[in-house]
Amino acid sequence: MTIEQILAYIIPILVWMVTITITLRLIIKKQSVPTMLSWLIVIYVFPVVGILAYLIFGEINLGKHRAVMFEQLKPKYMNWFNRLSHCDNLVNTQTNLLYRPIFDLANQRLGVPCILGNELHILDTPESIMRSIIHDINQAEKSINMVFYIWSAKGLVNEVTQALINARQRGVAIHILLDSVGSRAFLKSTECQVMRDNGIEVTETLHVNLFRMFFNRIDLRQHRKIIVIDNQISYTGSMNMVDPKFFKKDSNVGEWIDIMVRINGPVSAVLNGLHAWDWEIETRIKLPLEEPDCPLLPLEQNNSHAVQILATGPCFPDDLMVQSLAIAIFSARKSIVITSPYFVPSHNIAEALRIAALRGVEVSIIIPKENDSLMVHWASRTFFDDLLAAGVKIYHFNQGLLHTKSMLIDNRLALVGTVNMDMRSFLLNFEVTMVVEDPAFANEISLLHEGYIKNSALIDYAQWRKRSVYQRIIEKLFFLFSPLL
Repeated sequence: MTIEQILAYIIPILVWMVTITITLRLIIKKQSVPTMLSWLIVIYVFPVVGILAYLIFGEINLGKHRAVMFEQLKPKYMNWFNRLSHCDNLVNTQTNLLYRPIFDLANQRLGVPCILGNELHILDTPESIMRSIIHDINQAEKSINMVFYIWSAKGLVNEVTQALINARQRGVAIHILLDSVGSRAFLKSTECQVMRDNGIEVTETLHVNLFRMFFNRIDLRQHRKIIVIDNQISYTGSMNMVDPKFFKKDSNVGEWIDIMVRINGPVSAVLNGLHAWDWEIETRIKLPLEEPDCPLLPLEQNNSHAVQILATGPCFPDDLMVQSLAIAIFSARKSIVITSPYFVPSHNIAEALRIAALRGVEVSIIIPKENDSLMVHWASRTFFDDLLAAGVKIYHFNQGLLHTKSMLIDNRLALVGTVNMDMRSFLLNFEVTMVVEDPAFANEISLLHEGYIKNSALIDYAQWRKRSVYQRIIEKLFFLFSPLL
């Protein structure tokens, strides 16, 4: 027999052996049934392509080095977060939090306590966000630590860069961690080199190349957006370090609409701890960890200015984000408002929202009319039938790509951060969310949502049911792949 004839027998056998092995792995693996079925469809319909896709994307493999470093450093950082739990002036267990279960879950599973006495404000325009960041950078005395998924050196971002260079020249230590994929163009740019030449430490995280793709997943991304200045002032939210007037103008979805939360208070130290952990994993260099001094605002009878930081991602507690969202949804008595650019939730979250509407809670979901992801645009529509039938109000925002990720419960409990309402954010990305029980902050979120709704169109259920069979088929086809998005 010739080599070609031998290969003609061996290759199909190998393909089937690998297919059977992956099938068995999918059956015994801890995951949702829809995810398992989606992979089985891909593997059996597109055998070779499906197998390669699973080998690259199928397992949440952080990479041996990073996983080992995470576990080695975990006791150190858990001990530091635990020390905050013993600061009576920061953590008052007698405070009457109305939504205590979600705070208890985070504390028990993540080991990070709820921190009291923080001053919070929403910034909802690029100008206000950038000007506030620049002002605080100009006031920095000791340190500036940042984590971003995307950094794009255009427009107002250049003014931020100049402020950072000025801060470094007066002796402020600056450490910036950027995702390898999201900030790929910037990391190779002259602007990045100028920052490094001026003493600013810019580090690329979760490197991607063809060699690494077979040893760890290339789509595990550092999706957090964090700024911490002098361990006291911090920012987090949905906005990358970009100027929307220049960002993704060729995607034909309009300007991206984002928010950032400016925090003045002791919970900034928790965000600083997360940055230090990420930095040490990537560089093996320790950054100083400082405990906050005292609450910025006094603790009042009905308002403790309580903030819980949820850090999620590979190696962090499984399903913490989904569990936290579910608790928040089931705790609602009057209203739930959600904003998300990508709405392809897990079945559990979609069902929780449907049940909330059926028990009389006013549920509103605000998503962009146009989306930069074709798959998400169609897959999300599959959820509309059941939600609309239950009485959920779904709004299409028509003034750009609404990128804000937020949830407001009963105008009292707010969740704001970097987590999209999709499986990628729930399972794959390194994310950060702040859970806030604070009437003043909730009022700011409520006003923000009212503004979004004014610039949105409410989907009429009767009209929605009249959409074409062609559209329904496309929705179902993309929905098959929704657990893989």
